[in-house]
Amino acid sequence: MLRRLKKPSRSAEEEFVHHRYERISIDTPRHRIVGTATLASDGYRSRLSDLLNAPEREFIALTDATVTLLDTDPPEVAVHAFIAVHRHHVVFAVPIGSVEEPHSNGACA
Repeated sequence: MLRRLKKPSRSAEEEFVHHRYERISIDTPRHRIVGTATLASDGYRSRLSDLLNAPEREFIALTDATVTLLDTDPPEVAVHAFIAVHRHHVVFAVPIGSVEEPHSNGACA
């Protein structure tokens, strides 16, 4: 007797992992990068410090990012739908505030 497998109505990620989105500002020696990071909604990996200290991650992924070159006058600004920042380049990082959801079409505001 053959049985058909039922397709789950939601993905495994939606079922078990709940995310929240946080705007953060990261300063490197030459840049200020402001973007949206994806964090767990609670518990482990729900804080910016967890994201910065995760030993299994070398890069911090940000969406809707604005990159400002700090050593030019006037500062040069670039906007990116996605950027990955190597965590060893971070001088300091601060949370700016929560956002409901990042832009879904890849466009930056």
